[in-house]
Amino acid sequence: MNLETFSFEIDADGIALATFDVPGRSMNTLTGQVIKDIVALTNEVSSNDAIKGLVITSGKPSGFCAGADLGEMNETAGGGAGGDLDEQAKLKSAFDRAFVLNKTFRQLETCGKPVAAAINGLALGGGLELALACHYRVAANDNPKLQLGLPEAKIGLLPGAGGTQRLPRLIGLMEASQYILEGKSMRLDKAAQLGVVNETAPTSELVDRAKAWVKANPDAKAPWDEKKFKFPGGIPNQHPGASQIATMGNAMIAAKTYGNYPAQVNILKCLYEGSQVPMDAALRIETRYFLDTQQRPEAKGMIRSLFLSMQELSKGASRPAAPAKYEVKKAAVLGAGLMGAGIAHVQAMAGIETVLLDISQESAEKGKAYSKRILDKQVSRGKMTQEKADAVLANITPSTDYSLIKGADIVVEAVFEDTELKAKVTKMAEEHLSDTAVMGSNTSTLPITGLAEASVRPENYIGVHFFSPVERMGLVEIILGDKTTEETLAKTIDYVLKIRKTPIVVNDFRGFYTSRCFGTYTQEGMEMVIEGIKPAMIENIGRQAGMPMGPLEVSDSVGLDTALKIGRQYAKAAGQDANEDPRSQFLAWLVEDKGRLGRKAGKGYYEYGEDGKPTRLWPELNARMEVKVDDCPPELKEELTKRLLFRQCIEVARCFEEGVITDARDADIGSILAWGFAPYTGGCASYMDLKWGIPAFVKEADRLADAYGERFRPPQMLRDMAEKGESLYSRFPPAKQEKAAA
Repeated sequence: MNLETFSFEIDADGIALATFDVPGRSMNTLTGQVIKDIVALTNEVSSNDAIKGLVITSGKPSGFCAGADLGEMNETAGGGAGGDLDEQAKLKSAFDRAFVLNKTFRQLETCGKPVAAAINGLALGGGLELALACHYRVAANDNPKLQLGLPEAKIGLLPGAGGTQRLPRLIGLMEASQYILEGKSMRLDKAAQLGVVNETAPTSELVDRAKAWVKANPDAKAPWDEKKFKFPGGIPNQHPGASQIATMGNAMIAAKTYGNYPAQVNILKCLYEGSQVPMDAALRIETRYFLDTQQRPEAKGMIRSLFLSMQELSKGASRPAAPAKYEVKKAAVLGAGLMGAGIAHVQAMAGIETVLLDISQESAEKGKAYSKRILDKQVSRGKMTQEKADAVLANITPSTDYSLIKGADIVVEAVFEDTELKAKVTKMAEEHLSDTAVMGSNTSTLPITGLAEASVRPENYIGVHFFSPVERMGLVEIILGDKTTEETLAKTIDYVLKIRKTPIVVNDFRGFYTSRCFGTYTQEGMEMVIEGIKPAMIENIGRQAGMPMGPLEVSDSVGLDTALKIGRQYAKAAGQDANEDPRSQFLAWLVEDKGRLGRKAGKGYYEYGEDGKPTRLWPELNARMEVKVDDCPPELKEELTKRLLFRQCIEVARCFEEGVITDARDADIGSILAWGFAPYTGGCASYMDLKWGIPAFVKEADRLADAYGERFRPPQMLRDMAEKGESLYSRFPPAKQEKAAA
């Protein structure tokens, strides 16, 4: 037997030890080669009479197994679900391939010999499914990072190697459904309490304990293979509690996902249908639903964006390779308002010495107090020690003295969106900056090239766009000015990675990428209000389309006065009169005539309670705009959903055409993390590529443009791509960085 990813040895008692250790990787995953090896060792254990039992463990200190290799899986995902009778051969072939691991785990489970897993750390997805196919599980009690779980639902998949069948048979349908539907993990104490883990031991004793159990239990069987097995908590149609899976479960999934996430629906089907039949039939049911889920565009988009691209960008995939790593030890933040205080906090959390500057000491101290409130809350909840909190807070020095900038590796300017003010503080800061330091501006709309004119070193000047609240938002949009150097970009990415954010890189343009595209969602919501569509309907459809809020609530969160100001700035830059635009007129009526500025004022499209949460839409909203549409049949819901999503995607396509975005990963990750574009799609680029395909997207966008206006008209680039059969990911693939010189 020739194994590449396992070592295999048999001791004097006939107990085999298979040690999972994929060469060249820090963590084990289920690659194609690993699956071949599992098939081979299962056949060996089943057929070799000299083998009396098997223990499976890991040779990686990082853990047991992190699940499927999603890089490989992404290559086959998203091919389109289902098929007709003419494609039965294709479907059977696909099923057979997908069923290999399920079939093998079942063979291992029923081989007539005891099998135990010695789990030294992380066991997720297929890793946990492998452990569940063993008759006994011993887990390390001295590894605080150990966790067990089936996270597939988080990336648009369902467990496809027995997870939806074995876990419920161990802990019951209701308990198991929480872990499978939400993809959450369990710690060792919970796993032991539930019986997912049978025994705990120090890492050094795991294999010996597992071998001892194997030796003592030669006739071991899985509980569900015993004649007297009863499903914990009962099964649907026989027990009222278990029947809630089919009733309340469906209702809860519909309420939370609005039908946008096929994986959750199929998981429920696996749980319900699989519980009604013996294990062998249940595993075939699971594989059919796994295949259906995996072949949908949602799975392709979510695997690619939420796992692969997120991981790549969070490790600095966009960083130019040639410049040496830049160590940021000291940083300055100009402006101690909400954004500046948040930036100072994440820097301090990363151990960076931070100078927080404002026009008065009182304002600077308020900025530091923002960080203290966050830290106090973490201490009170037991998530941080007081000693750690004090050390973080000590990293922030509030001041009005710009000379304290001396020695800073980077300065992030976070003052108001005013060109003259930004120019003023830039000049004040650069008086104390070294020639190698980075000067960054946290601006959401103002062109970086124009702001860099105030700098004595425009090649060191760059946009560093954070999102609010900074401590919770994971994205930073890095904007290159005309003179920004590759070295400055590399330094800025190093800084962003150090503060544990995900960077995307875009080129200069008013509004850049995120602010420019994000605004189209709120604008289309306002267009619908002006058309006379009932505001509550607009909000509900926005949420049901997969956005985190309706477009009107988002507008309130940003600030209606801010939207009015930005709209007027755009109009001025374009040589237009904003006062003649019906959208500007409507916003001006809300802001200037009615004093409704949004959430911060307690009144905007919505009315707000003392806790700052919306209570209801403003009843007088339609005093200016008569409601003409207050009924929403399915075809209208579909049309309005397209309008909200297509409007955003058309602007994203324009960003590609104009060179603002050059990497499809940045477009997708930016759209999800910055403004919450429907995550189930994988992002704006994936929505166009996978949900529609560029030819169909162009055709539908033209129809919308004819019906509702030129804002939906697709750019010429998309038409050219449609003719050539290109996708955004094929036309704008990840940039290939040259390797640094040895």
